[in-house]
Amino acid sequence: MVLTTIILNFYFFSIDLRFMPSVNTKMVLGGLGLFVLAYQLVKKGGALINKDTFVLSVCAALVSLAGFVSVVYNGTPDYAYATYLISMWVWLSAAYVVVTWMRWVHGTVSVFIVCNYLIVLCVAQCSLALGMEFYPPLKQVVYSLLDEGTVTFMEQKDRLMGFGAGLDIAGSRFAAILIMIPFVCMQYKHKVIKYIPLYILAFFIICVIGNMIGRTTTIGAILAVASFFVFSKFYRMDTFNKRLGLWLMGLLVVVVPICAIAYNTVPEFHDLLRFGFEGFFSLAEKGEWEVHSNEMLKEGFIFPDNPKTWLIGDGYFGTTDLDPYYTGRRWAGFYRGSDVGYSRFLFYFGLFGLLAFSFFIFKAGMVCVRRFNAIKYMFIVLLALNFIYWVKVSTDIFLVFALFLCISQSENEEYEKCYLMNNQGQ
Repeated sequence: MVLTTIILNFYFFSIDLRFMPSVNTKMVLGGLGLFVLAYQLVKKGGALINKDTFVLSVCAALVSLAGFVSVVYNGTPDYAYATYLISMWVWLSAAYVVVTWMRWVHGTVSVFIVCNYLIVLCVAQCSLALGMEFYPPLKQVVYSLLDEGTVTFMEQKDRLMGFGAGLDIAGSRFAAILIMIPFVCMQYKHKVIKYIPLYILAFFIICVIGNMIGRTTTIGAILAVASFFVFSKFYRMDTFNKRLGLWLMGLLVVVVPICAIAYNTVPEFHDLLRFGFEGFFSLAEKGEWEVHSNEMLKEGFIFPDNPKTWLIGDGYFGTTDLDPYYTGRRWAGFYRGSDVGYSRFLFYFGLFGLLAFSFFIFKAGMVCVRRFNAIKYMFIVLLALNFIYWVKVSTDIFLVFALFLCISQSENEEYEKCYLMNNQGQ
């Protein structure tokens, strides 16, 4: 299980290791996936390539086309999304390696297995991040494994980070896993009823420490709680809901005092907690929601001022420093100084690209909805998370869907059939 979690980490939180600084771990897994794919095709006559993969590839190609047209027309060197088809296949190939490994370890693979590994991974990342903050020798061990550029970046940011997990990118992935927790508990209640306290504890750990790493984790926490109240029928006080309620209250009685004591006695934890929940502290102390990043978000909501940019964009996704021949106003940060996802996409490849990219993500989510109908609402909420997240930053969560795209409907149904048979009467 430990080795599987490490391999999953190399995919989910890809990093640049010191002994291979030119490629990250996701790229290595992606390259390895080509060999695994070829082996499956030769030996078993089937693998990752199917109708859904083909359709998604066409959608990703449209995203790349939009980026390419914008870059060529505007004469810019920023190919960030002009190569998205390649990025999609690297993610999918890397995910295939991870899922194939899980299948080899467990004899099968399913939505339930993948979700649980993701939950364990995020708990481990949060625990490691906090450990690195309070135990410098641990930080030095982690730093010794990372590429020097990554270490320099982490030191400059001076933020709580794990092993490849940091900032809003980590926040989006923590948010996705928080959404999975209630759905796993609701869908597989007979299986998880014995482990309810562990799932609740995992939720608290990811929610609290995850917010210290990336405050956008809160979005996932809100969607997760809302999903539970909407889909769980919690008002039916059956055995599962009673046990869930008791453990939830019991852990709250323990966790809240511990956080309060640490907040008042440990200066480092005090600062981390105030950073992670700045809005809540502001609401309690000033009566209004006030977060520094919210002001930056308001300033970042800018849109094109001409038809050409609205349609095909300006061809810049990152900084204009990429282009030595750029003669317009120079932007030290992102183009036009905006970090808002929707604005950045519009300025890069216009409405055509934004709509193509939105449809690609939507299609990836709907393939999962159709393939895993019993837990379809989890994927619908994950889709909502992606589009809500673009209001803040431009990262997408295709890598989350990619893992499930590597699981066949029949394999998942077979696992659930065996699982249900083994848990009848519990």
